[in-house]
Amino acid sequence: MNAPIAAPIRLTQFSSGGGCGCKIAPGVLTELLAATPIRALPKDLLVGTESSDDAAVYRLNDSQALIATTDFFTPIVDDPYDFGRIAATNALSDIYAMGGRPFMALAVVGMPLDKLPLEVIQKILAGGESVCAEAGIPIAGGHSIDVLEPIYGLVALGLVHPDRVKRNDRAQAGDVLILGKPLGVGILSAALKKGALSPSGYAQMIAATTKLNTPGTPLAELPGVHAMTDITGFGLAGHLLEICRGSKLGAQVRYADLPFIDEALHWAQQGTVTGASERNWSGYGKEIRLLEGMPDWQRALLTDPQTSGGLLVACSADSEAEVLAEFTKHGFDAACRIGRMVAGRGISVE
Repeated sequence: MNAPIAAPIRLTQFSSGGGCGCKIAPGVLTELLAATPIRALPKDLLVGTESSDDAAVYRLNDSQALIATTDFFTPIVDDPYDFGRIAATNALSDIYAMGGRPFMALAVVGMPLDKLPLEVIQKILAGGESVCAEAGIPIAGGHSIDVLEPIYGLVALGLVHPDRVKRNDRAQAGDVLILGKPLGVGILSAALKKGALSPSGYAQMIAATTKLNTPGTPLAELPGVHAMTDITGFGLAGHLLEICRGSKLGAQVRYADLPFIDEALHWAQQGTVTGASERNWSGYGKEIRLLEGMPDWQRALLTDPQTSGGLLVACSADSEAEVLAEFTKHGFDAACRIGRMVAGRGISVE
């Protein structure tokens, strides 16, 4: 890992929004998808466009289902190797969020060849390859184009037993909510873009965004785990709302229990937020009941876009200890209970 020192080329200068913060705003995305025609789907398509889930899942046979997803974005950091690592980790997260195990990836590469030296692009690709090697899978091919902004990511493929697919719309009333990683990546990226992030803050950011969400695979084997997703560009509130809408339930979140990256709290209090955080709030804020008197900087942490964020698990209260033990076994020491699913609609922050 490299410290955030000045470099001849700053990758973030080529992107108007970095990481999962460059996702299309939730309100706009809803309008775009509303025009998509609804067709009869194959019976073996277990997860498709009917829900806002992390990946598509297609049953191959009685014991195997294919998980297919793609994720790519513009630079969130200036170091090319770190950018490649973050993008690859984020893409593979969708496989783990469905309860599967990745087995292969394809690279998605778009680079401004007239602006970036080949060695910089090579380092991006090497960063992605290093993460796939850690996950035990090959990058077996891909596609590349010459574009104005650097783009990198993966098409990720995984396998899961059809009976162990973990959708984001199967939560039950009374389920507890467990979050695997601390929040605040978007705020740290905003501080980095201003040149204000400390070396310690950068190290915290890289540690969070390059940690593979491997607990998702064994968590899928627990009957008490009812729903699972990962927190990315729509922030904790946005992705929890997807669970609520799909499950036709509400959620209660205890703000004091939320885990945050240390330096993100400092920058949030200083008013450092991303534009995506405000777009997120505009898109779904009407569905959230905030704690009375909550300051804007705390609200911004709820909608802060996470790049390669943690798994969010809805499980029975009886399974809470087992779920937390699985996170701990994989080195996710910040994993904790943050709330519960309840009858009703939307999110209430206590």
